[in-house]
Amino acid sequence: MLAQEIAQSVQSGQVSPRQVLEACLERIGQLEPRIHALIRLNPQAQQEAVLVERRLAGGKNLPLAGVPVVLKDNICTQGLETTCGSRMLASFVPPYNATVVEKLRQAGAVVVAKANMDEFAMGSSTEYSAFGPTRNPWDPERVPGGTSGGSAAAVAAGMVPVALGTDTGGSVRQPAALCGVYGFKPTYGRISRYGVVATASSLDQVGTMARSVQDLALLSEVVCGYDPLDSTSLEAKPRFLAALEASAKGLTIGIVREALAVGNSPGVLEALGRFRTVMEAQGLRFVEVSLPTLEYALAAYYIVNTAEISSNLARYDGTLYGLRVPAQDSVTSMMQSREHGFGPEAQRRILMGTFVLSSGYYDAYYGKALRVRAKIKADFDAAFARADLLLTPTSPFPAFRFGEKTADPLSMYLADIDTVAINLAGLPAMSIPAGFEGHLPVGVQLIGKPLFDEQIFTAAQAFEQATERTFARVAPGTDESKR
Repeated sequence: MLAQEIAQSVQSGQVSPRQVLEACLERIGQLEPRIHALIRLNPQAQQEAVLVERRLAGGKNLPLAGVPVVLKDNICTQGLETTCGSRMLASFVPPYNATVVEKLRQAGAVVVAKANMDEFAMGSSTEYSAFGPTRNPWDPERVPGGTSGGSAAAVAAGMVPVALGTDTGGSVRQPAALCGVYGFKPTYGRISRYGVVATASSLDQVGTMARSVQDLALLSEVVCGYDPLDSTSLEAKPRFLAALEASAKGLTIGIVREALAVGNSPGVLEALGRFRTVMEAQGLRFVEVSLPTLEYALAAYYIVNTAEISSNLARYDGTLYGLRVPAQDSVTSMMQSREHGFGPEAQRRILMGTFVLSSGYYDAYYGKALRVRAKIKADFDAAFARADLLLTPTSPFPAFRFGEKTADPLSMYLADIDTVAINLAGLPAMSIPAGFEGHLPVGVQLIGKPLFDEQIFTAAQAFEQATERTFARVAPGTDESKR
C-alpha cells in the first residue's frame, strides 16, 4: 500500500497502526535477507505504534498516521544507534532526535528501521558500507545506487512506502532512479539539517523517497519547514500537496543541451524522449537551454566535497567519541583509530580534501572550485530566464553490477555527473521514474528555481497521471500481492 492509503485506513479505523507495523515487519523479514536494505530495526517501533493509536483516540490529526518509514543511518535517532554505515560510529547512540525525526513522529509516522548507506555518505552504490552492500530489488546482482541506496531499495521492494535519505551530490536522486522510485531534494535550507551527521555541510540535504508523487508530497510537506535549531534553515511554508492540484499546462521546460551530449545509455535517452512527448501532450512547452560550465561541475564538486569532508571528519580522532584504538601514546591511538574506523573511500576523500586545503594548493584547487561554483549558479540563473524547469537525466545509465566501478574511483564519481551541479547551486530537483532499459528502471530529473520546489511536484504529477503510474511500482520478485 501507498502511504496515503495507509494513513487514510488508519485514520478511518479500518486498520490499526500495530497491524500496519506487523505487516511491514513480516515483509521485511521475508525480503531483508536477500536485499540487505537495513542496518537495524527499531526496537521501540511497537511503542511508537501504540502511541499513534492513543493520539488518534484523543482526536489528533496525524497526516502520516501509522505510516512506516525508514531513515538513512546518518539521521540521529534518540536511543537508537546511528552509525553512518561506518565502523567509526558502530556503537554511537544519539541522546537526541534530528528535527526531521521529531516532525515525522508528530505527524504519526512510525520509524521502523535505519537504512544502509555508503560510509559517511561517500559513494554512489552503497558498496562502501561497513555493514555490507545493499542489493537492487530489480536485480540482486546490481547496486541500488548511493549513498541512500538502503532507503531507495526499501521503498522499491515495498518494505515501506516512504523513506528519508540525504543528498550531498545526488545521493537521494541517483538511487531513486536506479531503483525506480521518486526522489526529491529541496532547495537548500527547506529541510532542517539539525541532527543529520555532516558530510559536506554546504552540500548536504535531507531528501524524500516514495513510489508516488502524492506520497512524496505528503512526506515532504511534513518534514519541510523552518527550524530555529538550523542556522541555514529557510522560512518557506511547504505547499506540496496544494501543488498537486495545480495545472502544469503552460510551463516551459528547458532541455539542458550539455546533459544530452555524450554518455547516456539508450534507455535513458528513450525515457527523456518519452517524458517530452507525454508532457507536450499535456500542454507544456520545451526549449533548449545551455549550461556552459556543466562540464566542470564534477571536478568542482569533488574538490568542495572532499575539502568539507576533511574538515567535518577531523572530529573523529579516537578521543571524544567513536572508535578508539588503545596505543602507547595519543598520536598513535589517533592514527590507528582513524585507520581502523574509516573505510577506503572515506580515507581517500579525507586525503584529497586535506590536499586541496593545504598551503600552496588552496587557491589552485579549492579557491578555483568556489569560483566555478559561482559560475555554475550564474549559468542556472540564465537558463531559468528562459524556462520554468530544467530537464536532464538523473543517471546516464541504469544500475551497474557489483564491483564494476569500485576498482576505478573516477568511474564511480562519473555516476554523479547529472546531479552534482544542483547541489553546488542549492537548487531543488526530483528524479522521476520514466522508463526501463531491459528490466532495469531509469529516471529523468526535473530541476527547479530556488524556492520553486512546488512547481516540480506539479509537473511530476502531470506526468504520473498521464502515464497512469506505469513506471513507479514495486520491483518484480517482491510483489506486494504476495504479502
